[in-house]
Amino acid sequence: MTEVEPQEDTEYLEDAEEEQEAAIEGEVYEYPEENGLDSAVRQLQEVQDKEFVEVRLPADIVAEAQQAWQTFIGSSSSREAAGEAIYAALFDSAPTLQSLFKTARSVMALRFMNGLNSIISSAASPSVLKTQVETLGFQHLDLEVTIPRVVIFRDAIIDLFQMEMGARFTTKAQLGFLALLNYVGGAYIYIRREYAVRIKIIASSWRTASNKAAEFIGQGEEEAAEGEGEGGEGERGEANKADAEREEETRRDTQDSKDGARASGEASNKNTNNMKVPTTFNEMFLFNGAVMGFANSLWMSIILEQFDAMVTNVANSYRLQEECDVLSLVLAKYRGTINLSEFKAVMLASMRSLVPKDWNGDHEVAWGWLWENVERMLKNLMGKPQVQEKALERFIMSLTEDASNFLR
Repeated sequence: MTEVEPQEDTEYLEDAEEEQEAAIEGEVYEYPEENGLDSAVRQLQEVQDKEFVEVRLPADIVAEAQQAWQTFIGSSSSREAAGEAIYAALFDSAPTLQSLFKTARSVMALRFMNGLNSIISSAASPSVLKTQVETLGFQHLDLEVTIPRVVIFRDAIIDLFQMEMGARFTTKAQLGFLALLNYVGGAYIYIRREYAVRIKIIASSWRTASNKAAEFIGQGEEEAAEGEGEGGEGERGEANKADAEREEETRRDTQDSKDGARASGEASNKNTNNMKVPTTFNEMFLFNGAVMGFANSLWMSIILEQFDAMVTNVANSYRLQEECDVLSLVLAKYRGTINLSEFKAVMLASMRSLVPKDWNGDHEVAWGWLWENVERMLKNLMGKPQVQEKALERFIMSLTEDASNFLR
């Protein structure tokens, strides 16, 4: 009897949560009615996940929403405190959302703060807003966003603002936040559903490119085996030794290129002086880069070092963000000029060479979409490491000897 009761309680809780989500799915947030409501605002009274297009909200509603956002931030002791309030409101709103909070509270609160700030700031420009939301949606591909969860998130935010600002959170401000949060939530659902095809294309073509590289190596081994049949065991040993020396030389040249990029950014690249037949994606990339006139862009070797990790984790937002964070720190040490769009051109040329049979317009769109989102993430981080380095140095210098030893 004692073993059955906990199971019944668990089933009851699961049923209650399912009923809550079912009730929320058709819910529409209640607000004071207004005559002549704008068509975009009227449409975004509910979460729209069937399409993802630019949306233009009335200027007065956007202005009221932006003013309410500034009022909310101003009423908090700091931006960090405002982020903590948002985190608490979302975390306490429903137990079903708590599984989505995977990082530290302070980090998650800052992400909520920065995400909402970017959305509200770009609300007056439809194209900028769509780009910003698409970038955020790209960073949430691994989360299962549903309409009930969007509604819980939206209502928790609006209820928090009503509680903190009272009458200062006007009707137009409520309409603005309602429309924006529904737009963003619907976009997340749309991006995860529709862009899943692009992720599959990226994964399959990357496997093909990797296998193609293996085929090149396999062909070389077969040719070496034929030579062994004619020349005997002595030639086999010499061939293996030559292969090992060639692989070591390629690794050394690539490392020298990366070290040179990190050290100075000067125009020198050993791979251009002794170009070999490309057998891997990295070698194909360096070959195409030299042909296209980017041999002196040594920063490309830095990105190339982490490109495989970024591609294989395209659907893992946290890992992809970590890869971009680390990459931005390394690129910050490069003293030359960095033009990220050049990397895209060489990358696409290399993929076309390695996936010639399957490559089509969908592949072009998928890989272009991947790099455009990675490029936006990197651009958002550029310039910040230098500022953060100074702040970190001041913090370290302010520590006592005991605190420094503890930190170590």
